Amino acid sequence: MLEANNAFNSTHNHQHCVSDALKSAKSLCKSQGQRLTPIRELVLRLVWQSHQPLGAYELLPQLAEAGFNSAPPTVYRALDFLQELGLIHRIASMNAFIGCTQPDHPHPSAFMICRSCRTAAELDTSELQSMFQVSASKQGFLIEQQTVELLGVCASCQDANQ
Repeated sequence: MLEANNAFNSTHNHQHCVSDALKSAKSLCKSQGQRLTPIRELVLRLVWQSHQPLGAYELLPQLAEAGFNSAPPTVYRALDFLQELGLIHRIASMNAFIGCTQPDHPHPSAFMICRSCRTAAELDTSELQSMFQVSASKQGFLIEQQTVELLGVCASCQDANQ
């Protein structure tokens, strides 16, 4: 069961998330016979350094600063690799990427996205999944991929606006 992460908590420690993500990535790569190359590791670090979804073009200047090829295909290859391994999710409405809270547990993604601060948090969707499967089955439809995105305002931004 997936739980919403603590991304909306103002005292949240992003460095802890980065460390956990890198540890998971190294373990997952090792178990699947894949390599976490320096550029893939950097892209994963950058995606996890905040809980704000990042687009490929937002990553390019930071790759160049670190001495890597900053051409779009370079970052897209790294993002594709990380997404295929389940280490990151794509948020379709923003054409951006965010770290996956449980990469060792394949799952459909669902996010709460604050329209004010752009922070995103992954949600537990176990109950929704059952409803989706029942509804799709009744229609003879096979779900192959899904992303649920909820746009709103997080508690911190609501408090700041009061």
